[in-house]
Amino acid sequence: MTTILTKRAATGTLVGLALGDALGFPTEFNDVRSILAKCGPWREMELITPAVVSDDTQMTLAVGRGLRAAMDRGVLGPELAESVRREFIAWNRSPENNRAPGNTCLRACDLLERPELPWQDASQIGSKGCGANMRVAPVGLVPGLSDEQRAGAAQLQAALTHGHPTALAASDLTARAVRLLAQGAEPGELVGLLRSYALVNRGQYHERWLGDLWTRSQDPTSGQFMARGWDECLAVLDRLDDAVRTASPEDDPCLATGAGWIAEEALATGLLCFLQFPEEPLTALRRAACSSGDSDSIACLTGAFAGAHLGADAWPVEWADRIEYGSELVTLGALWDA
Repeated sequence: MTTILTKRAATGTLVGLALGDALGFPTEFNDVRSILAKCGPWREMELITPAVVSDDTQMTLAVGRGLRAAMDRGVLGPELAESVRREFIAWNRSPENNRAPGNTCLRACDLLERPELPWQDASQIGSKGCGANMRVAPVGLVPGLSDEQRAGAAQLQAALTHGHPTALAASDLTARAVRLLAQGAEPGELVGLLRSYALVNRGQYHERWLGDLWTRSQDPTSGQFMARGWDECLAVLDRLDDAVRTASPEDDPCLATGAGWIAEEALATGLLCFLQFPEEPLTALRRAACSSGDSDSIACLTGAFAGAHLGADAWPVEWADRIEYGSELVTLGALWDA
């Protein structure tokens, strides 16, 4: 706990996430050659002015607000669904929701507005898009949660929009990675720790948090539903483990671990960029932003991991002071750092 408080890991995570998002937002949908032509050498990429973020940061803040509201009422439990549902609906209605949001999030949020529907019917059961886990970092930052609460909350916030089991497992792993790094885990140990966590949780379905969500799938049991998601995450962790040892940092990271449009690849490629430069946070962000895939989501996850590892001082003031929603990000981080 002393490590977390000293380095202000929550503030570092949230600011890093938004910086990565802002750096990668202008390069999303571009291949590496186009990015280099537009931005120059990738190691010299600069933050745009103003440092506008995408829906990734907006929805991260929605999850953070939902968590705060739920915990203000007492012990965190499945009632989190209602708090986050309200935040997602407000985001969906907002005129600031004009940052190329994902279709899955938009469809699910429209359905979440229908009071006659249980949230499980709004969930897009076939989608494992990265929208499930690009926003989950706050769950890894809240102090005082049990492992069951943290896993349940991570999977629940994902399931409100993305109901595929791989989306749930990847969100759980993303929150776990943030928590481990904030607590002082060594970057070199991280992939092994995540693999062990996935294996232990492979057949576990958090019914208290997810209700009967799994019955919308074609899986015969809830355990098999979740095992399908964990197995896809274990496979991408194997790819990541190999890439950390063999991939050149000068190459497009998406070639090694995937383009990041889906949840498990966003996790793996975000982690790859961080693990290639664990003590050079800006270089890690630049590598993530100069990628051929979902560059803002990859870079926002890279920034979250780097910020959790190194803390708030990882980010230069001249960057951090320019970020959109900066005051809210810092206020939320300070609450959890305290």
